Parts: sequence; C-alpha cells; structure tokens
Amino acid sequence: MRLLFITDFTEQFAYRFLRGILNYSRSTEQWVVCKMPPAYKRQLGLEEVVAWAKEWRADVVIAQFDPEDDVTLFRKNGIVALAQDYIAKFDTIPNITGDYTLTGTMAADYFLSKGFKNFGFFGYNGVCWSDERCDAFRHRVEKSVGKENFYMYDRQNIDNMWYYDQSILSDWLQSLPKPIAIMACDDNQGNILLQACEFCGLHVPFDVAIIGVDNDEILCNMSDPTMSTINVDIERGGSDTAAMVDRMVKDPSYMGEDIVLKPLGVIERLSSSVFATNDKEVLAALRFIHANVDSKIQVTDVLKNVPVSRRLLEQRFKNMTGMTIYNYISVMRMERFAQLLISSNDPISDIAARLDEFDTKGISRRFKELKGCTPSEFRKKHLRKLRK
Repeated sequence: MRLLFITDFTEQFAYRFLRGILNYSRSTEQWVVCKMPPAYKRQLGLEEVVAWAKEWRADVVIAQFDPEDDVTLFRKNGIVALAQDYIAKFDTIPNITGDYTLTGTMAADYFLSKGFKNFGFFGYNGVCWSDERCDAFRHRVEKSVGKENFYMYDRQNIDNMWYYDQSILSDWLQSLPKPIAIMACDDNQGNILLQACEFCGLHVPFDVAIIGVDNDEILCNMSDPTMSTINVDIERGGSDTAAMVDRMVKDPSYMGEDIVLKPLGVIERLSSSVFATNDKEVLAALRFIHANVDSKIQVTDVLKNVPVSRRLLEQRFKNMTGMTIYNYISVMRMERFAQLLISSNDPISDIAARLDEFDTKGISRRFKELKGCTPSEFRKKHLRKLRK
C-alpha cells in the first residue's frame, strides 16, 4: 500500500497517526509512506499533486485539504482520498475527524470540578475542530456559571498558527478576571498561552490555569510549567483508517466513512494542578508549595507560612485537593523532576541535586511509583519521540 500523507509534520499528531497505520500494517502488507508538507500543495496547486501522486503510483492520499480543493480529482484518477480535519469537513470523501464535543465537555467538567468560576477559550475562528471544541466547552460552563463568565480569544490565524500578536494577547489575558481556566484548542496554542502569561507576569496555574488537546508529550513536558492536556486516541485512529483504506482500495464500490478519534481523558500536569478556592489558608499553602517546588520542603515548612493548625489545614487541604499536603508536595516535585529529565542532558543524580535530593535511589523509587518507570526509562522514552 502506497500512502501520500500531506500534513504538518512539525506536530506529534502525524507521527502518532502513522504509528497506528504501522501497527495495522504488521498484520497485513507493507505500507510505503511519502511525506509531503501542505505548503507544496498550495504552491503548485492540487492538480500538480494529483499528477505527482499518480506518477508515484499512490493508492491513497491523506491530506489537510483546503475548502476550495476539488478532492474528487483523486478518485477520478484511481486514488483513494481522505481529509484530515483542517478548516472544514468534506461531504464527498471520508474525514479523519474527532469527537470535538466530548473533548470540549471533558475540559469544562475538569475545570468545573476544580472550583473555577471564570473560563476562557483560545483558538481559531472558522476552523471546524476549534469551533466545535469551543462550542461544547462554552455550552457546559455557561450552563454551570452563566454567560457572563465566559471569554473567548479567536484572533489566531490557522494559516500562520505559530505567529501571535504578543501585545494583543497579553492585553486580553490581563483583562480577564482571575483566577481563570482557559482551554486551548490544541497543545500548540496552549504553549503560546503559557509564553504569553510569562511575558505579562501572570502566574500559571494560580492566575491562569491552562489545558491543551492532543498530548504532544514533548511539547507538554518541555513547557514551563508543564502543560496539562486531553489525550486523544490518535494511534487507534491511524489503525482504523488503515483498515478502512485497505477495504476501499480492494472494493472501489465502498466509499468509506468518517474516522472519529476519541478523547481518552485529561492528563494533568503543572499548568492546571491547582484549585480555585476562597479558602485563603489552602490557597496560601498551594502557592507556597508551587513557589518552592525545587526545594525539599516538608509539611512543617508549609505550616510555618500558613497561620492555622496542622489538623485543620490538613482536613481542608484534603477536602479541596483529594490529597494530603505531603502527597501533594511529592506529586508536584515528581512532575518537576520529570520536566527536568526531558529538558536537560545532565546526569540524573545532578538533576536530583537541583531538587535538593541527594539520595538518587530514593527519588528514583518514588518516581517509578508515580510514573510507572524509572527516571532513565522515562528519559529514553521521550528522547526517542523527540528524534522521530
């Protein structure tokens, strides 16, 4: 099977999707993949791409098509075509799409469970997957807290997704009521939000809590702070797509159907690991822990900075976070350790020392209890993804 894949290969989505195709191909025939950037299609025109695909003997094309593209040209030339959701969905060919309504609702429910009363959405206007995520997120939060507590920034341009006007975005962020929980339409835009918050002096997650979508693990773990996200079953989508394409190629009468990628759940990292609360003592404890996560602080250090008895603070802290103060400190420090493992090439013992941890075996044991693997295994796993 010969696949021409026209998509943005700067994003992990493409590689996770191809991994799903690879998983399917292991039980059938070998797939050959040609990667082509979308800029090539826009520069030369769709007709030239069709001609090249025909000369290359492509069986299938999966692409980020523009709304004006005549996607039927591929079928007319004996090539199966599928549209990866980009700006709009197509009626004439199958779409590789997602359950964007469930994704937006999942993000809203997550933030609502943390006690937030103010919400924002950062995405693209007029782009199907961003609009649908926004609509679902907005519907759920407005149903819970009212329309006056929702704010949207939709000035991002999908054709230039890496650029943003820093001053305009910073002004918008500073104008919002605090604390606020913002859903970004994807991890790339979530990373832009984190940079903008740093630029204008807003604290993440206490002033602005942020969640993205797709679980681009390299981007999420190299953000500062690390970024929470909604994981999507992209590999399963790749495998399901390959199975459908196999059938479409063998049976020309079968026109296929949309492949819907499902959200798997929230992966919480530091960008949203906070609770919106009016409890001043619990909030003070949370702020102290986050501000001193690089130091080997103890519960007694927290108590010195919060004027309330240990028993009362422990009770109120657990009611809010679901964890004891000790466990919360441990989780935050392991998340910080994980971030440093990926962003630095330093020996693990040196990274541990940066966190005032001089018992490397001890911190490795605690890390494995939380992450399910040793620090060295965690680092190797993420470095392999970075090299792809």
